[in-house]
Amino acid sequence: MNRTVVITGATSGIGRAAAREFAGRGDRLVLAARSPATLAEVRDECRAAGADVLVVPVDVTAPGALAALADAAEAEFGAIDAWVHTAAVMTYGRFDETPAEVFDQVIRTDLLAAAEVARVALGRFRAASAGTLVLTGSVLGHITAPYMSGYVAAKWGLQGLTRALQQEARETPGVRICLVNPGSVDTPVYRQAGNYLGRVGRPPPPVTTPERVARAMADCVDRPRREVSVGRLNVVMRFGFTVLPGVYDVLVGPLMRLAGLTDRPVAPHPGIVFAPNPAGEAVRGGWLPDVSRVVRSVGGATAAAGSALLRRLR
Repeated sequence: MNRTVVITGATSGIGRAAAREFAGRGDRLVLAARSPATLAEVRDECRAAGADVLVVPVDVTAPGALAALADAAEAEFGAIDAWVHTAAVMTYGRFDETPAEVFDQVIRTDLLAAAEVARVALGRFRAASAGTLVLTGSVLGHITAPYMSGYVAAKWGLQGLTRALQQEARETPGVRICLVNPGSVDTPVYRQAGNYLGRVGRPPPPVTTPERVARAMADCVDRPRREVSVGRLNVVMRFGFTVLPGVYDVLVGPLMRLAGLTDRPVAPHPGIVFAPNPAGEAVRGGWLPDVSRVVRSVGGATAAAGSALLRRLR
């Protein structure tokens, strides 16, 4: 397709899956994230798929960093056709027990950096009268859950910001803004999250794959849509939150403690809120079985059983 696609947050989870997805579609990629070493790994993965790739180490919260990223992309490949923003951090903990600086950095990363991405990208798109911005929201931009107040506040803010930007974009033909809202996704973000709750978090079921979310993002660049929900229970949760708020509030705490937290104890720590952890970066978080490995294992066991049966029958 030979489009130029910028991906912020490209070293882990949905962003890394998106890099692979766009590489497989023949796009030129500009990959940005905080970890140079992991960026180099993702670059090699995408180049192996045949993509032209530029990597730019970036902290999306640093002043001027995103404008410099756009300049680098245009210098390397010309006009930017699409910008996919996936960078996000998360922290578990009661609001009053989470350090203020940690809460503020979650808001800075998940909301204010997304706003700066939009500011930079839309400025370039308006000048070219073309371009698609894909932002990563969450089902938690429509509902709430305890112990994740910073992330929830940021995603609610991003939902409102995106809606306002979409209304303004009606005045700029050729410029499209999409919001992809996943539910629980099998990424490392839960283990990488800051934690002041004492128990390691996990994605509550049903859990979808980052590859599925990445495909939804690529499809938005192909055929822009205002909002895409990825998750089988997203609609059900939004219905309960809106129509039965009293029941929802009674149930969400116990369900969060049961399904959204593991039994593994953890000491208070900020996770990757302020700095990356390259050792923890990957596409999958290990919350779902590796289907291909399961198939190979089942296939191997079946073949072995078949061989043993044939030997007995001979």
